[in-house]
Amino acid sequence: MSLLQTVSPDAATGEVAEAYAWLSRAWGRVPNAFTLMSPSPFLLKQQVEYIGRFASHASLTPPLLACIRMLVSCQTRCDYCIDVNAGLLINMMGWTPEQVAAAQADPAAANLPERERALLAFVLKVTREPLAVAAADLDALRALGWSDAEILEAANYGARMVAADLLLNAFKVEPEQWG
Repeated sequence: MSLLQTVSPDAATGEVAEAYAWLSRAWGRVPNAFTLMSPSPFLLKQQVEYIGRFASHASLTPPLLACIRMLVSCQTRCDYCIDVNAGLLINMMGWTPEQVAAAQADPAAANLPERERALLAFVLKVTREPLAVAAADLDALRALGWSDAEILEAANYGARMVAADLLLNAFKVEPEQWG
């Protein structure tokens, strides 16, 4: 499952068991991406709390967040996250496989409102070429009604996805079969 020695859901205790219980309630299982964090209860708990915060975000919608995860993962070549998020977009958010493929080929074609496509493009710029970000980029997002807090949270979400992808790839986390 991973190069690290991880804690299985059956063997989990303490904070790891608590985190796994939350994941099981939320998704019906403990995804392998989270078992990767089990050697460090601190990191696992932090990741679960972070995911929980964004699961109920007031303005960053589930399709936007799934697109951020999928398209950042396309940049980092993390097949695990590309596949999971494409599946979420199709199976839970009503996208067609063709819409997912179109977004992967050109993020400007993502099946999102214009305002969200602009924020998505910004996050991809942050994760791909952060030195190219300019004040004009933020001004354009503000003109679409995004607050600085929302811009920062979306950018941070993308940056944390890069870190997650690096760990999943480095420790060879295997994708699970969903459905």
